[in-house]
Amino acid sequence: MQYPSAVPDTGPAPDADPFPGLVGFTAALRAAGVPMTTDRVAAFTEALDTLDVTSRTQTYWAGRLTLCSDPDDIRRYDAAFAAWFDPAQGPRSPAPGDRPPPPPTLRSLMPARDRGAESGEDEEEDDSPVVRATATGAEVLRTRDLGELGPLEREHLRRLLALLRPDPPTRASRRRGPSRHGSPDPRRTLRAALRNEGEIGALYRRAPTRRPRKVVLLIDVSGSMEPYADALLRFAHVVVRRSPRSTEVFTLGTRLTRVTRELRQRDAERALREASRAIPDWSGGTRLGEAVQAFVDRWGQRGAARRAVVVVFSDGWERGEPDLLGRQVQRLSRLAHKVVWVNPHAGKEGYAPVQGGIVAVLPHLDQLLAGHSLETLERLLAVMRDA
Repeated sequence: MQYPSAVPDTGPAPDADPFPGLVGFTAALRAAGVPMTTDRVAAFTEALDTLDVTSRTQTYWAGRLTLCSDPDDIRRYDAAFAAWFDPAQGPRSPAPGDRPPPPPTLRSLMPARDRGAESGEDEEEDDSPVVRATATGAEVLRTRDLGELGPLEREHLRRLLALLRPDPPTRASRRRGPSRHGSPDPRRTLRAALRNEGEIGALYRRAPTRRPRKVVLLIDVSGSMEPYADALLRFAHVVVRRSPRSTEVFTLGTRLTRVTRELRQRDAERALREASRAIPDWSGGTRLGEAVQAFVDRWGQRGAARRAVVVVFSDGWERGEPDLLGRQVQRLSRLAHKVVWVNPHAGKEGYAPVQGGIVAVLPHLDQLLAGHSLETLERLLAVMRDA
């Protein structure tokens, strides 16, 4: 196979944004059978920030060294790379004995004194500082406040949110399944004995299985939460798509609105459009107490919140009575397995829970978390998984 190191470097124009093509390339690799994780994609983008993203050779080796973890992945990676970056040529089968040349960028990335020592040549000492590591755009964006992002940064954030792969929380089920440890399984043991002419050759065992735990997301879409509402709904879309049968999403404002059906659609943009049409009080007032009461009365007591992980996204600004909100969250805590309140302002320096709504609900919460950045949302996924 003709590897990219032997092909002239061709790539997008210097002024073009290469990120959409790189994200599409990782999606093509996933479709080709190469396992894609958030860590590998982040390492891929970090490598390209260090190298020249317009160079086809450096792009090839950056992806091969960060996205491939198995010998079989290399064959799939080569085919996908050829098909994606050179559609007219298409993938070709490697010739017998054809071996890839070493990455040409490894030597160019070495400091000058190390290259001289390797070749045995004496070179003049270079006193210029050597940059060992640089922060990638994706890494910086993970810690930025979601309410302060510009249009291009929000577009980048949408792609990063789409790469999240949350692990849904689970709970013990009453059903029992095969296991190496646990109580004896008489039925399987006797069936095996009947197949062996009545001789018991092995003692089979069983143990309780795990099933998904219900998750309820209550998102405040009032005026004070408008800078965060779009990102939070996209986060909810990722969670719903991961566990559509065990996840419910509601919006809180002047009324309660269920948007689970809209967010179950595969396409994120279409799901957000449908959800925005279904929300009549977007960027309106805040009546958290009445909205939470409506959820507990109509949905929570009927099973939606029983033994569920309930996550409330709100800054706690309440126009109604804070005592009403406190009583309803107390009712909710009695039904739910865990109640987590996510406040976008909780992660900012100098924050103190002095808002009337936060003060009223704080005694009834299991955790109060920050939710102002992508990093804090990833931490929330870990809290939900460990619940």
